[in-house]
Amino acid sequence: MLSIFDQGPPSPCPAPFNLAAHVLRKADMQPDKTALSVLQKENSQDWTFGQLNRAVLGTATGLLRTGLAPGDVVLMRLGNTVEFPIAYLGAIAAGLVPVPTSSQLTEPETARMIQDLSPAAVLRDPNIACAVHPRQIGLEDLIAMRDLPSARVDTGDPERMAYVVYTSGTSGKPRAVAHAHRAIWARQMMVNGWYGLRETDRLFHAGAFNWTYTLGTGLMDPWTIGATALIPEPDTDLSAFPILLRRHHATIFAAAPGVFRKILGDSDALNLPDLRHGLCAGEKLPRHLHERWVQSTGTELYEAYGMSECSTFISSSPANPARGDALGQPQPGRRVAIVGPDGPVPQGQEGTIAVHQDDPGLMLTYLNAPDEAHARMQGEWFLTGDQGAMAIDGQITYLGRDDDMMNAGGYRVSPVEVESVLARFPGISQVGAAAVEVKPDTFVIAAFYTGPEKLDEAALRTYVEANLARYKHPRAFIHIPELPTGGNGKLLRRALPAYFKAPSE
Repeated sequence: MLSIFDQGPPSPCPAPFNLAAHVLRKADMQPDKTALSVLQKENSQDWTFGQLNRAVLGTATGLLRTGLAPGDVVLMRLGNTVEFPIAYLGAIAAGLVPVPTSSQLTEPETARMIQDLSPAAVLRDPNIACAVHPRQIGLEDLIAMRDLPSARVDTGDPERMAYVVYTSGTSGKPRAVAHAHRAIWARQMMVNGWYGLRETDRLFHAGAFNWTYTLGTGLMDPWTIGATALIPEPDTDLSAFPILLRRHHATIFAAAPGVFRKILGDSDALNLPDLRHGLCAGEKLPRHLHERWVQSTGTELYEAYGMSECSTFISSSPANPARGDALGQPQPGRRVAIVGPDGPVPQGQEGTIAVHQDDPGLMLTYLNAPDEAHARMQGEWFLTGDQGAMAIDGQITYLGRDDDMMNAGGYRVSPVEVESVLARFPGISQVGAAAVEVKPDTFVIAAFYTGPEKLDEAALRTYVEANLARYKHPRAFIHIPELPTGGNGKLLRRALPAYFKAPSE
């Protein structure tokens, strides 16, 4: 049998359709229910579904009154606050195309995005770095828009573009991933295929408002079914999370593996009486960390695999737990295969994890590289770039990347992007970047460079801080006589970690 797992076709997305209206469809039915609690040390800032809906639709009115029109692209340079999801959904409700970005990006990085996208405007917190753009809509103006009359939602073809997210490309140039309004319709396959989410749940997400993992899993998906989202206020120490989980009666906890690791620390037991289970994504969940969480909390962890181009589509869930080291299986409504050079391979054989071209969650294209999007298609399959194997029952085991992409705290980072920035630093002749293991299951980015002499590490750190988002920063700089290369002179990035010596405890 070939490695194709077909979970049945998803229900078709209705038309006309609007992503933001779908997310807030429960607002009129339960206007007084808490949609969002921003968790603070002693209390919380709460938003009901009614308040949230009015703020989103008022923001839509305000954005249109500035002269923006449906279809216009707006770059989001906002911080880790509630203003971020309100502006995001408000833009989509108005028919605009928001581009959410990490607040960690530097001015040079945003300059490339502005050149790439030619946005009609930038939604801007003055405290967040951004290159010059002639039309900036400030944070105070965005907040004032919430009190304006509600806009009429822009509905239309679910295939039209709704938003754009950036992901690191293997070439080193971040790719602008364009998604359709139907992408939110596809996310309902995660509700039972991963979350086990109920309308009565209180889902605590550990990430920042302006992380796409938080936007989807932490906010939009709970709101879509009428559940409550819990988000810690910015800069909350991870040591406070167990207290917040208990105090606010969280029933589901979502985070990247590193957060679960830090919360556990040296603890043998965590008292989380309301927690039903945890959700993990962003990078591969180590088996021993999974086992420690179960032993310490008495609750399960369900892992999901996905990518910016299609969100998550393989996962374990309360209904279908993962077996052994497997990721889980394709979610209901998904069609997934393990593909080799000639198409799907036999069950049990290694190949590239691929999702079917008709998946409603699959991107429209790369705005800045349509040819690259086309190149990732093999027949009817979109290739993820990750290796895996499928068992007879459809469970899929992750076997690693088939390229050199690095994972830093749940963010995929291209080594080429890091290398191209460091190559401009005086005194560096050649440079290679790779993820290195500093302690069991903990990886950081390291930069290996050649040059006449070892360079001042403080100066290197200052330089990357000005030119790369924090999650892209190398945490170690290693001067070596020459970089490892193959017979054709090409850099062998996978050989670089051997030159790194982890610091002793």
